[in-house]
Amino acid sequence: MARPLDPARKTLPIPEPRPRTTSTLDIRDTSYPPLAQIRPPAGAPNVVVVMIDDMGFGASSAFGGPCAMPTAERLAAGGLKYSRFHTTALCSPTRASLMTGRNHHAVNMGTVTNLATSTPGYTAVRPPSAAPLAEVLRLNGYSTGAFGKMHQTPPWEISPIGPFDRWPTGEGFERFYGFLGGETNHWDPLLFNGTQPVEPPDTHGYHLSDDITDQAIAWMHTQHALAPDKPFFMYLSFGATHAPHHAPKEWIEKYRNRFDQGWDHEREAILERQREAGVVPQDCLLTQRHDDIPAWDELDADEQAVAARLMETYAAFAEHTDHQVGRLVDALEASDTLANTIFLYLLGDNGASGGGGPHGAFNEIASLNGVHEPAANMMHRLDELGGPTAYNNFPSGWAHATNTPYQWLKQVASHWGGTRVGMVTHWPAGISAAGEVRHQWHHVNDVYPTILEAAGIPVPEVVHGAPQQRIDGVSMCYTFDARDADERHTTQYFEMFGNRGIHHNGWSACTKHLAPWERAPQTGFQDDHWELYAPDDWSQAHNVAGEHPETLARLQRLFLAEAEKNSVLPLDDRRVERFIAELAGRPDPTAGRNSIELRAGMRQLNDNAIPNIKNKSHSIQASIVVPESGSDGVVVSQGGRFGGWCLFLSAGVPTYCHNWLGFERFYVRADHALPPGRHELVFTFDYDGGGFGQGGTGTLTVGGVQVAQARIARTVPFRNPTSDTTDVGIDLGAPVTDEYRTEKGRFTGQIERVRITADRDGPVIPPDVAQRIEVAAQ
Repeated sequence: MARPLDPARKTLPIPEPRPRTTSTLDIRDTSYPPLAQIRPPAGAPNVVVVMIDDMGFGASSAFGGPCAMPTAERLAAGGLKYSRFHTTALCSPTRASLMTGRNHHAVNMGTVTNLATSTPGYTAVRPPSAAPLAEVLRLNGYSTGAFGKMHQTPPWEISPIGPFDRWPTGEGFERFYGFLGGETNHWDPLLFNGTQPVEPPDTHGYHLSDDITDQAIAWMHTQHALAPDKPFFMYLSFGATHAPHHAPKEWIEKYRNRFDQGWDHEREAILERQREAGVVPQDCLLTQRHDDIPAWDELDADEQAVAARLMETYAAFAEHTDHQVGRLVDALEASDTLANTIFLYLLGDNGASGGGGPHGAFNEIASLNGVHEPAANMMHRLDELGGPTAYNNFPSGWAHATNTPYQWLKQVASHWGGTRVGMVTHWPAGISAAGEVRHQWHHVNDVYPTILEAAGIPVPEVVHGAPQQRIDGVSMCYTFDARDADERHTTQYFEMFGNRGIHHNGWSACTKHLAPWERAPQTGFQDDHWELYAPDDWSQAHNVAGEHPETLARLQRLFLAEAEKNSVLPLDDRRVERFIAELAGRPDPTAGRNSIELRAGMRQLNDNAIPNIKNKSHSIQASIVVPESGSDGVVVSQGGRFGGWCLFLSAGVPTYCHNWLGFERFYVRADHALPPGRHELVFTFDYDGGGFGQGGTGTLTVGGVQVAQARIARTVPFRNPTSDTTDVGIDLGAPVTDEYRTEKGRFTGQIERVRITADRDGPVIPPDVAQRIEVAAQ
């Protein structure tokens, strides 16, 4: 199926022919050919890449899992399942590898963008020598659009002033609608249209997965109507099924009591279905549950009831997401474009996440701040799970079960449970086989060369004047109609947080250095215990390192060679330093500043843009004008329903609210409404000190006169939800308080300025807390 490649396309933009000069005086005495628009090679397919977030190999029904995903099954019935498809074990790195065809460290994405350092391989700054897939396709004449989660932009560049060259629209996507962080609230997301912050549609029952799918379909229809001869590249990247697990109630009800038998039983059932589906061999073994994950029978009745409902919610979230993919497939079919669309459905950007801990969480933000709610307290709120008042995540036992039959979880790049996910490819015009399974070993960096080969486009050698570095992936096109073809991706290293592995000619050597829930590694890198698995050990069930020491030593040397070649070294397992920008060596927009002045209309400012006022005394000063009709609404807010604070007027009465992780709200409230006119409204917080999350005294003054004072017993110590930001004159996302009298707390007066000032001194973040924050960032 190989197409002849046009050498002119190896340099991008494609060089324009030099116009001939002429001595002809009159245009009527000569002629020129019509201007030609750049188009891909004739017959090039549309390209759709759909990615699900945080889904393990054993979750989807297409791969034997308990989550009904009929669209994945439908596409697989008309296409191919890939049973040994791998990721990097973490979000940002997987997406960088997908979009560049290179290993993640080779393009400086050795970890999530939030934890970037100044070390080569870990800066989160893609080099010009690795042009992303969207830009390569755009320069070859494709229309390009991205919808949903990106998580590729360095956090210090996510602000209204950019720079924007590493936003999706700067990396080749002509259209972008979605979010830039690692997670979001699906009921109240903070979104960007291009580079501009936008509010989601104000529709009943709004859900982000519905929204981004609507946007993607509408874009496809517009593109097809206006330029039917121009193929498109669509990247639809869902925030689902990353926590918080948000799904409509009717979808959750479909799974009521489905998981009462527990995760140990479910793992065995999943493996049997996987054998029947042919996505694992008949002799594939179930790996052992890790000691850090409790047995189902060790849980008490409340813990089991909560855990079962949390899994019901996750399964509903997964099926609801697959339903959106089905709507897209239907739209492609109705527009007669499905047949010549190469459709890659990636059922995970890493293995399932154990971020919910051993018992799960009603409000994951609370647990990530070190506050863990017992199951007994969650029992009376079971019906809220999955809804707007919950920020829930399932227990690590269910994460492990949805990675069946493999060991470990997200982040643990050493083992298949962290890296192996299901993948479906569908392209009727290019693949004659249907309903078959491909067992060739492949990696997410293979997507880039696969798409280029399918489109008949050569891998570029120069893009925008920058010579391009080597491609690390290999095209999967050779597998499309050759079930038993010898696999071509024979060597691949893995590394994440010091967890490392190497796959070579069927053998895999690996070492788990740091579990997701561990505060610090148990050993240094030199003392890590390496395991070895033979080519016929599908699930990495039997460690044969003791039987083949020479093979292990050879693979360890190969890992080091690959690590050096790809800028993996030096290895970095630091917890505290990578959270603190100054110590990590990444840019910090607030470095050296303890104060910022904001103006009306400034909104969706992330934490990197605002001085940190947690765990220290601080003040909020606002100059406002109250009209004759009076004022209501938010002056300034930070965070949201699951943690944060706001300064607002309620029927004109100055009020401060501190939302302690959704559990309790502390108010400092004046007695009287402000009269019309200009006012200087100041809130000061006198922190008790003595550690993190302590209380203090809040005081409100107007024109220098104290109007209220109250005790705030506890404060959010470390982080608010990444889906909630700092806003002036409004509270976007989930509200800090339900007391607003205007929609989203829109301020009805005039805000001239708001100044936030923090004391410069604050406690140092301890390692165990930094570890929780690091998990949250992913």
